[in-house]
Amino acid sequence: MNLAQFEAANAQVVGVSADIPETLEAFTRTNNIKHLLLSDFRRQMLLAYGAMVTDEKSPIYRYAKRAYFILDRRGIVRWAKVQANPLDLLKADEVLKALKSSGA
Repeated sequence: MNLAQFEAANAQVVGVSADIPETLEAFTRTNNIKHLLLSDFRRQMLLAYGAMVTDEKSPIYRYAKRAYFILDRRGIVRWAKVQANPLDLLKADEVLKALKSSGA
């Protein structure tokens, strides 16, 4: 991901994960992540944003979906895309296009 493109669009990239803070810290260091990563290990935000699978038939039962959100400065969701498959990644260009058209 090219953070400079998002910064040029006056946007801040923030990642949210269900992992515990210590795991995220190690992941950030190991992978040289430059944007902010937040831990939602209690899964409150993931549930509130519809980015959590709670399927009793699933061997993992509760896991985070891959999701993308654009919020304006007041915290209002202006665009959202929640992937059915957590392995499906959006290209940065698609998110940038959504950012520009969202008015956020």
